[in-house]
Amino acid sequence: MGSHDVTSPRLALHWLRERTQHISDQLDAAYAQPGLHWLTGEAEHERALAHLTNGTGYQLTLYDESTRYVLLAYPAGATP
Repeated sequence: MGSHDVTSPRLALHWLRERTQHISDQLDAAYAQPGLHWLTGEAEHERALAHLTNGTGYQLTLYDESTRYVLLAYPAGATP
């Protein structure tokens, strides 16, 4: 619930990392694992950066028993 404007794909990736860490820190260990795994996945970071650089969005979804957290980054002017 919120948004953050940045000026480059790399800054968008940085935002995704920060938000993923913040959310993962608040989840129980079992639910935090996908986020923690994503945080160490350099190949997935490169994939996200490629999407953003090519003008398409990137979505990461984390969840626990009752809540779904959808992190979405997309270039200005693109449809989310």
